Amino acid sequence: MLIGPVFTRELAIAPRRIKLYVARSAYALALLVLMSTAWLVLTGTQLVRDVGDLARFGTVLFQILAPLQLALAIFFAALLAASEVAHEKDRRTLVLLLLTNLSNSELVLGKLLASLLSVLVLLAAALPVFLLTALLGGVSYGQIARAMAVTLAAVLACGSLGSLLALWREKTFQALALTVLVLVAWLAAGEIVAAGVLGESFGEGGLPCRALAAGFSPWQAIQEAARPYAYDQPALGLLGTPVNLFLVTAVAISLLLNGLAVAMVRVWNPSRNDECRMMNDESSHQSSTARHSSFIIHHSSLPARQVWDNPVIWREMRTWAYGRKMLVVRLAYLVLVGLAAGSLYMMFSGGQLATQGPLVLASLILLSLVLVNAQAVTSLTSERDARALDLLLVTDLTPKEIVFGKLGGVFYNTKEMVLLPMLLCVGLWLAGTLSLEHLLYVLSGLAVMYAFVATLGLHAGMTYANSGVAVATSLGTVFFLLVGVAVCMRIMMAFSGSFGAQLLPFVAFMVFGGVGLYAVLGARNPSTAIGLASFLCPFATFYAITSYLMDPPAPLAALLATVAAYGFTTAAMLVPAICEFDVATGRTTIEE
Repeated sequence: MLIGPVFTRELAIAPRRIKLYVARSAYALALLVLMSTAWLVLTGTQLVRDVGDLARFGTVLFQILAPLQLALAIFFAALLAASEVAHEKDRRTLVLLLLTNLSNSELVLGKLLASLLSVLVLLAAALPVFLLTALLGGVSYGQIARAMAVTLAAVLACGSLGSLLALWREKTFQALALTVLVLVAWLAAGEIVAAGVLGESFGEGGLPCRALAAGFSPWQAIQEAARPYAYDQPALGLLGTPVNLFLVTAVAISLLLNGLAVAMVRVWNPSRNDECRMMNDESSHQSSTARHSSFIIHHSSLPARQVWDNPVIWREMRTWAYGRKMLVVRLAYLVLVGLAAGSLYMMFSGGQLATQGPLVLASLILLSLVLVNAQAVTSLTSERDARALDLLLVTDLTPKEIVFGKLGGVFYNTKEMVLLPMLLCVGLWLAGTLSLEHLLYVLSGLAVMYAFVATLGLHAGMTYANSGVAVATSLGTVFFLLVGVAVCMRIMMAFSGSFGAQLLPFVAFMVFGGVGLYAVLGARNPSTAIGLASFLCPFATFYAITSYLMDPPAPLAALLATVAAYGFTTAAMLVPAICEFDVATGRTTIEE
């Protein structure tokens, strides 16, 4: 078989898990809640007079839901594909799969489709909800079919990317970080081409750059698919539309990535570190005297390394705890920072920095938040999978040394992700776009959010014993918070009116978000503080958004709401991690 028993097993056991049914029901319900919220915002701020107004509402709603679903789908497709393979490598079970008679294609494609199964199920559950938008008018079934086709093709391409990078890299954080960075670079390239930086047209046929961007960028393709019309491009020939060009491009990318993964899976794996571990295991059966003599001969001339008072942070900062190839991740991030800085400079030269500059900077900040969270959660999951966390817990290290040592290591290893966006903010201040007061507000808010995402990663790593669940929960929470903010702002701007009158329509949306946040943060180890923080964050975030969008805006109120909500949530996760460390890490239970 081409796919093999790996996917067959996942297909057989997935319906036995209750989380499959809970996830697809929750996703469909979330879309319905979002649709109801948008309708309440419309009717509360504007007057619906006729069928034309209803059709315009259906058009705007579909143009919100289709890109939202694409963003969720490609993020989780890439994340799950990368984390599933990385989890196998951390547990050293991928080597066992390589020892079986599975062919390369059965192993690679089986793991890929098994990791994408949950995403495909959610897309199937969302299809009836999208069909409801056609009943409002303004949306055709052809638009829905094009949007679903673009989403499925993008899911396959992004999942293939995550699987390839995870098979190539030796550490979980490297795989996750490179997957996110390559995905962001892909989307950024599409935006650069669509903006006309390379010119208004491409080639002798005069193909518009916007159509070209839609032909290879999933974000531009979903924007094109969600439009209420499809136009022909003579330069595309038989393909007809940019959406068809993207479908062909995405399938070709998927075939190329999977073909490379199939060809190289047994070349890249086992990695050099795994080979060294196996050689060390073989040498452990030799005479202890000979091994001791060899150690003295080879290492007696080397100077002893001085370990700090906190050995956890010493290991995080002074050793190759996250692999010897972290330079690749840093270089990829620096490339994206360079693109962002170049874009800001061009906007400054063209007089567009005040209007478009904050969007570029916000995208880079969101990327850095995701990377800091990925570093935090993998700093514990990698220890757990290598069974080094159990050894750490039986030492005389105090909870403060472990927790703060890990946090210090997280911020040291992601210092570029933290400092460079702040430096770009300082650059906006020097360019006159930001006042000194607003600069201080932005830097203070960023410091709180970086502390929040880092603590959230450690909290998820300690709470969930399964590394794949911990990574998906931590990164998914950050992503849902960021997407929730973007969706709220998009709805408010689309159905503009009195922002103060929009509180009631968004109550259900915020309560739904609070329930989800509590299920993530406090379901395993519930506490009153985490329960309060889970429901405080959505309401405080809504208040911060409305304060920012008001005319005139109130940035100080937005900052105070953000600091109060996410600072309290950080403390609610951090204090139990220190004071009730055994319970947080699962060494003992509350009943005990």
